[in-house]
Amino acid sequence: MDDLRFPTGRFTVDPHPTADKRQQWIRAIAETPAAMRAAVAGLSDGQLDTPYRPEGWTVRQVVHHVPDSHMNAYVRLKLALTEHKPTIKPYDEAAWALLADTSKTPVTTSLTLLEAMHQRFVTILESLREEDFAREFVHPDHGAVTIGWLLQLYAWHGRHHVAHVTSLRTRNGW
Repeated sequence: MDDLRFPTGRFTVDPHPTADKRQQWIRAIAETPAAMRAAVAGLSDGQLDTPYRPEGWTVRQVVHHVPDSHMNAYVRLKLALTEHKPTIKPYDEAAWALLADTSKTPVTTSLTLLEAMHQRFVTILESLREEDFAREFVHPDHGAVTIGWLLQLYAWHGRHHVAHVTSLRTRNGW
């Protein structure tokens, strides 16, 4: 892959997903915590502090970013299910990656957080009816989007960041 930013390709939306496709995306979300844990298994602090690409985040920042991002997705999902077309608040992910909890917290803490939070995330996703995937929320940067869009995005997002780590390991022979 020439573009190290997108080792799995850029996110694209399937405008007409099937129920089977949605189940695949839910499984991808369910598998993200174990995939991330496996991706960083055995890495030293020096390796965790290595950027996955020039001018990119370190592996440590990536590991902490995923639960930050997925917690936001989980809250957005719950808002979309309990309110009529709520407007969500975006966050500055780059600024979050520079906070002390990213540099000073062991990655195992974020891996455990990701596992626990994904249990709840997947439980809700598996409970949704067909019509729930059409429920909307408003993202100030993207406009009105659906729960179906969120499902696709976060299935991709987990694979995307796991691939940042695994492709770095491959390139560096770790």
